[in-house]
Amino acid sequence: MSDETPNPEKELSEQNLPGQRGEHGEEVRLQRGMFGANNGGDTSGYGGLVRSIRLPGAAARPYGGWFDEVADELEGALEEQGLVPENAIEKTVVDRGELTFHIEREHLVRVARTLRDDPALRFELCTGVSGVHYPGDKGRELHAVYHLRSLTHGRLIRLEVSAPDHDPRIPSLTAVYPTNDWHERETYDFFGIVFEGHQALTRIMMPDDWQGHPQRKDYPLGGIAVEYKGAQIPAPDQRRSYS
Repeated sequence: MSDETPNPEKELSEQNLPGQRGEHGEEVRLQRGMFGANNGGDTSGYGGLVRSIRLPGAAARPYGGWFDEVADELEGALEEQGLVPENAIEKTVVDRGELTFHIEREHLVRVARTLRDDPALRFELCTGVSGVHYPGDKGRELHAVYHLRSLTHGRLIRLEVSAPDHDPRIPSLTAVYPTNDWHERETYDFFGIVFEGHQALTRIMMPDDWQGHPQRKDYPLGGIAVEYKGAQIPAPDQRRSYS
């Protein structure tokens, strides 16, 4: 068999490797081991693995397909409102066949309303907001990610907004997409992102007096006395020694 014979299985596996971007994109942390655990023994067999965790960088035009049309229409609609697109859109990312606009938080509501109302865009549905915590992404540790779907044009895009850990405020989109009500409450509960303008931003899963936000990456895995009202269970990495 020739060395130049195509290997579809190999090509497919390479395309689906998660987060393998080489030197491209923005590094948010250096991970050691398979799961990035800092304490306790590593039983995965990959204790010596060291790799860079990167976010995808900005894409260059042409983006391909209908992505350019959406980007052009959004930028044009913002200009018609007297807003310089570069002031609202931090960067545009095309990664794994998906289009993401990174939006400056002070312009989030205007951009979302434009995407919903402009006839050439018509992203009528927001399927919710999710939180992400990158402790190593200094100055923008907290990210809120929105998925917008156009029922008119059959398209799906993503908006992403970041905020620093010391000022975790992002405008609420409930005035534009009312169905975000409980999604914003859940993201606030688990990540501590404060959605300004939300009509009732309270915890939705954890008790009202809960301390901390359980889905942040720096949240302790166990041994938190308040969870058990007086009883205390050691954290997972302290329950058993693997050495």
